[in-house]
Amino acid sequence: MVGTTPQLELWRGDFGEAYTARNAGNSQSVPARVAMWAAILERMVGNPPTSILEIGSNVGNNLHALRALTGASFYALEPIARAREVLVADGIVDAGHALDGSASSIQLLDGAVDMVFTSGVLIHIHPRDLLKSCTEMYRVSARYVVCIEYFSDNEETVSYRGQDEALFKRDFGGYWMDNFPNLRLLGYGFCWKRVTGLDNLTWWAFEKAP
Repeated sequence: MVGTTPQLELWRGDFGEAYTARNAGNSQSVPARVAMWAAILERMVGNPPTSILEIGSNVGNNLHALRALTGASFYALEPIARAREVLVADGIVDAGHALDGSASSIQLLDGAVDMVFTSGVLIHIHPRDLLKSCTEMYRVSARYVVCIEYFSDNEETVSYRGQDEALFKRDFGGYWMDNFPNLRLLGYGFCWKRVTGLDNLTWWAFEKAP
């Protein structure tokens, strides 16, 4: 496969299938995600996105939450075939908007969607491939980039479900700002697992400068 990586191949195989099976029955996280997304979209009041692309959507728990807050059109980029089937069967995205692929090669035109986001995806991209993936996300976004990931002050590699080199933590907000100086920070926040049930997620919302 052109442009593949060990991390992408891991997710396209049995490991990714097992992850999809776990998430297909994880609708209890949706109310907490609605609250998180309400806080994020509040930073975009006056010019909300009318089209949204999630990179690595899996079965669409984030898009399901967003459906309660916006009438925007949704796109999902997802390398796991079974997850794309669930997205369409559950009516989260139209069949033509459930895209096969990865962050490093997004088959959309420049500025194709108003907002692009990841949630727990950049952490699974090897550091050597991260800039290429972020550059693609920046390219297809007309206005907003949102990043929801695990935070660490320092770059670190963490064993993930018995897999080495499958989870990488860093200051992703700082990474975006350092590599894309045209981005303006709209806001950031933290979802504490103890009270939200979400997995200690840090989010950053950016807008492209005109």
